Amino acid sequence: MKPVPHATSLRRAPVQRRSAERLARILDACADLLGEVGYDGLSTRAVALRADVPIGSVYRFFGNKRQMVGALAQRNLERYSERVTQRLRDARPGDWRAALDAVLDEYLAMKSTAPGFALVDFGNQIPVGARHGQPNYRVAARLTELLSGYLGRTPDEDLRRVFLVAVETADTLIHLAFRAAPQGDEAIIAEARELLRAYLARVLD
Repeated sequence: MKPVPHATSLRRAPVQRRSAERLARILDACADLLGEVGYDGLSTRAVALRADVPIGSVYRFFGNKRQMVGALAQRNLERYSERVTQRLRDARPGDWRAALDAVLDEYLAMKSTAPGFALVDFGNQIPVGARHGQPNYRVAARLTELLSGYLGRTPDEDLRRVFLVAVETADTLIHLAFRAAPQGDEAIIAEARELLRAYLARVLD
C-alpha cells in the first residue's frame, strides 16, 4: 500500500501574497455558503459575491464548484493536521492512546465549529478527486506521516494498513453518531473510541 499523494484541484497555485489572500477568501466564502445553502445551492457566482472578488478570480483557481470544494477539503485536512500536531506537542512520546484521543477530539471539534466542515470534511460527504485519492486514503496517509515518528514506528505497509482500517472504522461510526443525533450521539462516539482502542492495542502495544 503506497502513500497517497496529496490531491490538489487548483488550476493555478497562488504565487504572490495578495493572490494567496484572495484564494483564502474564496475558500472561506465557499465554506460559509456550504453551511448555509448546501452543495446543491452552491455556485461559483455566489462564492465570488460573498468573497467580494470578481468571478474571473474564482475561475482563475477553479474550473467548477467541485474543484473548489475539493480545495476546501484539502485545506480542512491541512488545518486538521496542524491541530493534531499541536495537541501532541504536550503529550508523552509513544503514547498512542493520547494520539488517538487527539485524532478523534480534533475531528469532532472541527465538525462542530469549522464552517462547512460538517458537510464536506475531507471530501467524504461530497466525494471529490480521483478514485486513487479517496479521502480516507489521504487522511490515513497523512496520519501515518504525522504519527509514525511520535509512536516510534516505521511508516511501513503494516502501519499504513492499520491506520487505514482505523480511519475507515472511525469515519463510519462517527457518521452514524451524527445521523443518530445532530450534535453526535455521545454513547456511539464512546463505543467508537473503545473499539478503536481495542483494535490499536493489538498492534501498537
